[in-house]
Amino acid sequence: MINKGLSRLGIGFLYLVSLLPFWVLYLISDFLFVIVYYIIGYRRKVVQENLQNSFPEKTAEERRSIEKKYYQHLCDLVVETVKMITISHKGVAKRLSSPNPEILYDYFADKRSVIGALGHYGNWEVANLGLSFYLDITLLVVYKPLSNKLFDDFFIKVRSRFGSKLVAMKNTTRTMVKYKDECTFSALVADQTPVKHEAFYFTNFLNQPTAFFLGIEKLAKLTGQVVVFCDVKRVKRGYYETTFIPITENPKETAEYEITNAYIKCLETMIRREPQYWLWSHRRWKFKPEDKA
Repeated sequence: MINKGLSRLGIGFLYLVSLLPFWVLYLISDFLFVIVYYIIGYRRKVVQENLQNSFPEKTAEERRSIEKKYYQHLCDLVVETVKMITISHKGVAKRLSSPNPEILYDYFADKRSVIGALGHYGNWEVANLGLSFYLDITLLVVYKPLSNKLFDDFFIKVRSRFGSKLVAMKNTTRTMVKYKDECTFSALVADQTPVKHEAFYFTNFLNQPTAFFLGIEKLAKLTGQVVVFCDVKRVKRGYYETTFIPITENPKETAEYEITNAYIKCLETMIRREPQYWLWSHRRWKFKPEDKA
């Protein structure tokens, strides 16, 4: 009961904070940055090690600059995500744009469903909400459930405010098969670390052997759906642009790992362009290929 009560208080607090205008939220973000970066030093060793291994060609000063910018973005990400609780339809539409949504429209006109491959880059929560403005079809958003049931239910409601259907990771295949006769767009964030027993495929990514999920490739080959990469750019604070890059229109004709490697190439290109907007505090390289055994 105590935990439920605290969870409800936390949800109520987040709701009230989300009512604040963006300029106030960004003042809070600036304050959080000082706390998180200078005082707490949240996962700074993890971030520094990840940057060192990923960009050995950069100077220590260049990596420190990326590190600092990353923490500034991380704090922005926190307040922007909270704002998604009450942001208006118009507010989201204004903050997420795309120069080429016609790519998706052409596929949908041909009755082709699409898998959208994303990364933990920019603000994927804004992206998931904003995609609903480009799509007049069923939008499936795959997510990892939170351990706290109250918070999980709450954020499902937030993420589905504009019509998205939330799909727990374990139910992805079943749900996509369920909607096989409908035209859909399935948004999958695919750059997280697989659990050890699911780390079947390693490849070079950011200068080091890296395990990747094969979920997008398996789903595409099972369903025959088009795969596009969602290339994100941060235009300015709180504003993002998504460019849709086709990976394959005929997944069943691709070679093994071809789709996964194309996704990884797009992801690395996006990260190298502006590395500060990727999730560097994640323990992405927990184990090596030799650990598989």
